[in-house]
Amino acid sequence: MRTGAPGNLPAIPAAAARRLFLHAQGLLDDPARPASPATLYRMIQRMGAVQMDSIRVVERAHHLILAARLDGYRPPMLDRLLYARRDLFEHWTHDAAAIPTAWFPHWRWRFEARRRGIAKSAWWQARLGPKSAAVCAHVRERIRDEGPRQSKDFETEEKMQPGGWWGWKPQKAALEYLWHTGELAIARRIHFQKVYDLTERVLPDATALPAPDPAAHIEWACTTALDRLGVATAGEIAAFWDLIDLATAKRWCNEALSRGEIVAVRLESEDGARPQTAFAPADWQRRLRRAPDPPERLRVLAPFDPVVRNRRRTRRLFGFDFRFEAFVPAAHRRHGYYVLPILERDRLVGRLDPAPRQDDGVVRARKVWWEPGVRATQARRRALVDALDRLSACIDPNG
Repeated sequence: MRTGAPGNLPAIPAAAARRLFLHAQGLLDDPARPASPATLYRMIQRMGAVQMDSIRVVERAHHLILAARLDGYRPPMLDRLLYARRDLFEHWTHDAAAIPTAWFPHWRWRFEARRRGIAKSAWWQARLGPKSAAVCAHVRERIRDEGPRQSKDFETEEKMQPGGWWGWKPQKAALEYLWHTGELAIARRIHFQKVYDLTERVLPDATALPAPDPAAHIEWACTTALDRLGVATAGEIAAFWDLIDLATAKRWCNEALSRGEIVAVRLESEDGARPQTAFAPADWQRRLRRAPDPPERLRVLAPFDPVVRNRRRTRRLFGFDFRFEAFVPAAHRRHGYYVLPILERDRLVGRLDPAPRQDDGVVRARKVWWEPGVRATQARRRALVDALDRLSACIDPNG
């Protein structure tokens, strides 16, 4: 990649990169601003997407992510955008996510890539079974004739394979296949279980739009990713949406450099690692000057918050080593099953092991670990109690 020697590039300290990232991800905005569906939609669009996850200790991750940015957020707000207004749709970026429907045409490229990938996947083929075409046709026909269906609506005599979540019957695998490849969409959820329907019925306006041409798609994927990362490597740009591969991202970086749209920089690290070559929008200095100061508060983040999703990036920008341990055997966990990082202004200062959710909806800490050099002062402890109180207000105990 033609970027020159790292030592000759302009340096971006980790603190500056951190500020750009937090601003791009909506964590420097006033969280006490009025909340509305329009405010929530603009915030999600600015973030890019919101990862959705089924694990529920305090609350599901997507609600925790949004509550950290907007005090007035309540879970029904996201449901309204997803399932009533259809401003968002559910599909995949790096993982399952709620994504602005305005970008649906770009996902047509993913649908075709998934179709090719699943055809070559032994894992998928084992779950679809030897009669995969017939099973998919049957599922497709029933939904077309009978309307939205859940997996439980399809009975089978096929023996399910062992494997917990992945012990799918062929009809469940067919539903997921048709969703991954764009024929089905998530019409709504019942107790977080997917209800599938034809995409043309769920998102009629979006499905009428063609896929953008390849060049426009690549330009969109890379530009929007960098905007939401602030400063990033080519690998991080490719991984943000997971719509393009690394080679494509590298080519785009070279072309955007030659056009003067981005600049190569020497990104310094908070954790003491060697600086690395990265990329930033050409106006990154102006964006940094315009970024507001962080709110004067502590916040607890979801373990899937964009700030901590990429472990290596989080170490580099924050000097914070965060690992999601829900799938780590209990005996090998350092902190806990569902630990929440603690954000203080623009620093990650600790982590919290929440107590299991109670009927009263109050979020309680079972244990707190402060980072080395961070003192558990009375003011900091009080700020953490305030953060948990705000989070409790966002949770529906009956949800």
